[in-house]
Amino acid sequence: MSKKEALNSILAVILGLIAGAILMFAIGSNAVEGYSYLFKGALINVKRFGDTLATATPLILTGLSVGFAFKTGLFNIGTPGQMLFGGFCATVLGLTYGDAMSRPVLLLVMVVAGCLSGALWAFVPGLLKAKFNVNEVVSSIMMNWISYWIVYYAVPAYFKGSSETESKSISASASLKTKWMTDLFNGSYINLGILIAIVAVIVIWFILNKTVLGYELKAVGFNKSAAEYAGMSVNRNVIFSMMIAGGLSGLAGVAQYVGNASNIQIGVMPSQGFDGIAVSLLGANNPVGILISALFFGVLYSGKGFMNANTSIPPEIADTIIATIIYFAAISAAVPMIVNAIKHKKSMAKAKKAQNSGTDAVHEVNSNNVEKSNDSIDINNKEEK
Repeated sequence: MSKKEALNSILAVILGLIAGAILMFAIGSNAVEGYSYLFKGALINVKRFGDTLATATPLILTGLSVGFAFKTGLFNIGTPGQMLFGGFCATVLGLTYGDAMSRPVLLLVMVVAGCLSGALWAFVPGLLKAKFNVNEVVSSIMMNWISYWIVYYAVPAYFKGSSETESKSISASASLKTKWMTDLFNGSYINLGILIAIVAVIVIWFILNKTVLGYELKAVGFNKSAAEYAGMSVNRNVIFSMMIAGGLSGLAGVAQYVGNASNIQIGVMPSQGFDGIAVSLLGANNPVGILISALFFGVLYSGKGFMNANTSIPPEIADTIIATIIYFAAISAAVPMIVNAIKHKKSMAKAKKAQNSGTDAVHEVNSNNVEKSNDSIDINNKEEK
């Protein structure tokens, strides 16, 4: 993450907080008090800090998913469906084999299954993009709804819990919650998902910056034609990129449904999937930036309830702050592109003007040569006479 990108993100956050303060003053509330309770709600003690980390965990993974696809020239808007399907597959394994496997093996199988399920769900848009140039935005949105309706049918039919709208609860052995982490954060619902997310950040950073695969994926994202001319397999890299992004979303589903929660509900598309777009945008699509951005979003989401409970400020103010931050982050990302476009237009205009000036000069030289030739002919004719 460059200094310029970091400054743009910080500026977006500051402007968003200022806009939130203005809104609080507009409704007659004390902005200083509001922000005080907002940040206290997320960080006031070890337990709340642990809850903030748990809230940020799926956002780290969905942000990585979106950011990785962006880096390779793709827009993975299928993150919610991939997350839902990955979490569903992990939940099914936890409910089915919760008492039949040792806990370490079961958790490993669930994590791998969730990752592979998300990758499979992203494989279809990737294949359609690579082979038939189908827009990945459209195809991945359709996959979201296929995942949604599969879960909507399967949970009440085969895994119904205490109500029609939720599955059975997984056993403690199938949960990512561990006693030592819970005790360390004084009863927080933090779980092993945060460790998975941190490992994912390191792995994605390494792939993008230190491997041939990462170089090829970024090359395809920058210029497909140039990458193909250089001998890279564009279609293969498009599919790989979508599958890696889908696998990260699947891990987010595992962290959410068998880590932060203990069952899966129907009729709900996970909001963390869409929030991953905002996290990635604020983090400049950089793994480290995404980690910091997700933690900041986790603070806002964890603290808004505490702010609402202790002040008259509605929790929607926090959502408005988040939306404003995203807006300013989008503007900051668009400004360099606009400036570059203007500069390119000006340089093209100058080049055209120079070309026209050169053409005029050639015409002038040719005209002068013709006039001189005519003068020479006239002189010669006079001498002959």
